Amino acid sequence: MKQRLLLATLLLRPNEIVGTNELAAMLWGDDQPASAAANLRTYVRGLRQSLGGGTSWEGITAAAGGYLLRVEPGERDLDLFDAAAARGRDALAASDATRAEAELSAALGLWRGDPLSDLPLPAALARRVGQLEERRLLAEEDYTGALLALGATADVIHRLRALLDRHPLRQRAWGQLMVGLYRIGDAAGALDTFRQARQVLAEETGLDPAPELTKLYDDILHHRPGLAACPPPRPAPDAPPGPLIQRPEQLPRAVPEFVGRGVELASLDALLDSRAQGPTTVVISVVSGMAGVGKTALALHWAHRVADRFPDGQLYVNLRGYDEAGVVSPPDALSGFLEALGVPQARIPSDLEARTGLYRSLLASRRMLVVLDNARDSAQVRALLPGAGGCMVVVTSRDRLGGLIAAESAAPLTLSVLTAEESTSLLASRLGAGRLASEPAAVADIVEATGRLPLALSIVAARVATHPAFPLGAIAAELHSAEARLDALADGDVRRVFSWSYLALGQDAARLFALLGLHPGPDLTPAAAAALAGVSAADVTPRLRELTRLHLLAEHAPGRYAFHDLLRVYAAELAESPDRADEHEAARARLYDHYLHDAYPAALLLQPQWPPIEPVPPLPVPGRRPVTGHDGALAWFTVEHRVLMRVVQQAAENGFEAYAWQIAWALNTFLAPRGLWQDQLATQLVALAAAEKIDDLAGQAAANRLLARALTRLGDHDTAEHRLKRALELHERLGDPTGQAQTLHNYCELCYLDGRLDEALTHGREALRLYRLVGNRSGEARTLNAIGWLLAATGDYVQAIESCTEALAQQRRSDDRNGQAATLDSLGFAYDRLGDRDRAADCYEQAIQLFRDSVDRYHEAETLIRLGDTRDGMGDRAAASAAWRQAVRIYEDVGDPAAEETRRRLERYESEG
Repeated sequence: MKQRLLLATLLLRPNEIVGTNELAAMLWGDDQPASAAANLRTYVRGLRQSLGGGTSWEGITAAAGGYLLRVEPGERDLDLFDAAAARGRDALAASDATRAEAELSAALGLWRGDPLSDLPLPAALARRVGQLEERRLLAEEDYTGALLALGATADVIHRLRALLDRHPLRQRAWGQLMVGLYRIGDAAGALDTFRQARQVLAEETGLDPAPELTKLYDDILHHRPGLAACPPPRPAPDAPPGPLIQRPEQLPRAVPEFVGRGVELASLDALLDSRAQGPTTVVISVVSGMAGVGKTALALHWAHRVADRFPDGQLYVNLRGYDEAGVVSPPDALSGFLEALGVPQARIPSDLEARTGLYRSLLASRRMLVVLDNARDSAQVRALLPGAGGCMVVVTSRDRLGGLIAAESAAPLTLSVLTAEESTSLLASRLGAGRLASEPAAVADIVEATGRLPLALSIVAARVATHPAFPLGAIAAELHSAEARLDALADGDVRRVFSWSYLALGQDAARLFALLGLHPGPDLTPAAAAALAGVSAADVTPRLRELTRLHLLAEHAPGRYAFHDLLRVYAAELAESPDRADEHEAARARLYDHYLHDAYPAALLLQPQWPPIEPVPPLPVPGRRPVTGHDGALAWFTVEHRVLMRVVQQAAENGFEAYAWQIAWALNTFLAPRGLWQDQLATQLVALAAAEKIDDLAGQAAANRLLARALTRLGDHDTAEHRLKRALELHERLGDPTGQAQTLHNYCELCYLDGRLDEALTHGREALRLYRLVGNRSGEARTLNAIGWLLAATGDYVQAIESCTEALAQQRRSDDRNGQAATLDSLGFAYDRLGDRDRAADCYEQAIQLFRDSVDRYHEAETLIRLGDTRDGMGDRAAASAAWRQAVRIYEDVGDPAAEETRRRLERYESEG
């Protein structure tokens, strides 16, 4: 049985490393034997022998932290099912009902009862099986749609009644049954079916039928023409209740001085016209070309021009494909699109496949324009393509995206530089035709020197506009000067234009431009620019204005500046000039000093109870103004979070290791309360390597502990325990009892999660002793709460309440509001177990408000789960559902894997009614 469970787990995750902890949880649940790891190896060996017919089969291999099962395409019946079902859906979308019926029949014929039905499934495996069942049901409904299109109505009615007996909440199936009954002449039966569906939905979910089902009822009631000949409308699987936003209009503002591109615009028009001849086919255009050639300008100009031909609106996303740290992932892009389409955040699926399915279902019956701007490659785009319907997609990229052209039949449109006439028109639109008419030769020289690249022309035009008295001939001569000629760059003549623009800057602005190339991005403030330049914020402001005026820098939000990505590359190259190495080393020191000594005071404001570190002494910077107040610190970290992630990495790479681990420590006061465990993991890995490189024991101890905290929350308990032991060893060597106590406190949590309650209590009591030894009242109170929670977990509720009450009194005296929230949560748990649910709910609600006030979203979600349990025990189902729904929303916002399990629990609860 264990070998079969092991094989099932690996088969459901083919060609993917499945961790040993996860496999052990699948095999033994919470009752893992001490020999679990050894037993697992035995089962793997046995499984290899069984699959190899007596010899060891090589398809299962050990990998880092787990095992991997190699599966070739088409080896799993599930893969064959998915492929046939996809072909069937494609045929259905193309109105080829005969082929659709054959493919979907073959797909469904691969099923032999319920998957893994003869195995005792743990919860995690049961969830995966539930996902398989959902795919089967969608294929059943698609097959029914094909049968309806072929006129096999009697078969449809029989299949649908059987399906709805097992799955009464399938609104699409109810709609298909209504259509089937209507087509055999039983209109009364069709209308009665709607009433049955409405009653079932109301009783099981408290929701009304989807708008599509209600419209179908109205169509049947009024015998509207075409109903008898058309398949029923197709509500989206798991469609959110309530109306969708009918016309999202996400297009950004188009370039006002757009010129030329007549051939390219005509090509897009022709592609749009071809869509009208095949209304179920999604048309895709790939606009490609070098950076700065005007891809986005063309796409947006054309999109605004034809927007009225897409009655259901437009979707737009900048995928930032060439911003290495800021690339928009397909799941994030889909989340934005789904929200624009009216899907509540709490109903957006967490995994990519489900998001893509929901997105395509919502677009299947709509005519929308989708603009995917600045894509890096085909993989970034594929999940964002509609599956069927009357949509058109315009993708812009520096890459030709040959994969989309080959596999998705996308139409390529390669954008070259402007013609000479178009270039002149662009200059005229910015400078006026009169200015150009007096010096045609100079205009021709400028057009030639800029390589007719729109971005370069715009930069030159901005320069000319700021000097109206300069003859164009002088501008052209400067542009062609030998001093401006640099080595060729892959992007061609634009580099010469950038170098000319750089040399045309005032001395101070030019120096700042080069220094900004040292900044890791994605954007920066005047204060950061001032730090790089070693001047005051007042002195740097006019230099920033000069850069933005000449389009060498953009103020994309008030007080925040960013490069165009091509300009960033150019500035970074200037920054690496060897003749400026000493100056740039000093500039980096000032930059990291700026971020550390802004982040560190903000960290102490966010987490005043955390024992402080000893930061690198600040440089003598005049007029330094750190943030004030908790709200100010929170706002600062919110806007600088992504910048700090890059600063940590860059500081470690450039020999500023102490700054790296200390900025990472400060950033952690923002990351941890929000449950941003992946970000915490990434920064602390860098911090640990940096501290080890310079043999900084305090830095190593802190990074090991914070790394363990992230690993614990991400489920890698073995590695987390190794890091905690290392942190304890380092704190002992440092003679740091406070650090030891902090680490032991974290060790409590790990042992609790592993079910080692006695060991957890031992660590907690030792942490309490150490905190009392050094007089750390805040740490003492928080550890008293941890001990109280552990006592409650062992069933000693009276002692738990006593310990937590003592903790709460201390925390109220010191105004440790976040600590109070955690302790009130523990008290709520203990009171609930004693049966005093009113008091438990009151404690939970106080805790939730305190967590919310301190923006500790992760722990707010945990407490909401427990509040829902208590409300359920009180018989208040509506309040229980509301609490769990809020928890799901938070988990999804922070990307926590608990979102999926909590959502499924909520759905089961609400379906049980």
